[in-house]
Amino acid sequence: MKRICIDMDEVIADAVTEHLLRYNRDFNEELTQADLHGKWLWDVVRVDRHPALEAYMCSQDFFRVLNVMPHSQRVIRDLQKDYEVFIATAAMEVPTSFMAKYHWLAEHFPFIPPSNVVYCGDKAILKADYLIDDNPRQLRRFTGEGILYSAPHNVNVTGFRRVKDWLAVEQMFLSGNGRGLGDL
Repeated sequence: MKRICIDMDEVIADAVTEHLLRYNRDFNEELTQADLHGKWLWDVVRVDRHPALEAYMCSQDFFRVLNVMPHSQRVIRDLQKDYEVFIATAAMEVPTSFMAKYHWLAEHFPFIPPSNVVYCGDKAILKADYLIDDNPRQLRRFTGEGILYSAPHNVNVTGFRRVKDWLAVEQMFLSGNGRGLGDL
C-alpha cells in the first residue's frame, strides 16, 4: 500500500485566516489573503510587528482554533481506503504547538490514529510515496513525490505538481487513474 504524508498548516488547517484575523484585530488593519499573493505574511507585515505574529503562534489556543480546510476530512477518510495516510507537521518550528495540534487533530480528524501523526522539523526524514505540503522548502528535500498544496505564499512556485484544494487531491488520488496530470 502506498503512503501519503499530509502537512497540517495551510493544508488541512487554515492558519493564514487565523493569523490575519488576529493581526487585523490587534493593529486595526485590513490585510487579506490577496495581499499575500506570492508572499509570506512575514514579508507583508512591518518588521516591528513580527513579535506579535510569533506570539500568536506561541499562544496556547492558536493551533487549537484553526478552521478545517473544506473537504479535507471526507477526502482523507476516502484516501485511507487505498493509501496509508500520515499527518506530518513541522511542529518543531513552534514547539508550543504540540498539544494544541494533537487536540485539534483528535477533534477534527478522529479517524487518524495518533500513531499516524508525525511531529518533526525537516520532512526529509519521512519515508512515503507522496507528501502534500504548502511549503516548497519541505518538498525540495523530500525523497518521494512532493505535491504542492496551493496557498497565497506559493503561487509563484514551480517545479512540483500542484493541487488547488481537496477536491483536486481527490481527483489526483481517487479518480480511478490514480494520477492526475498537470496543475489540479
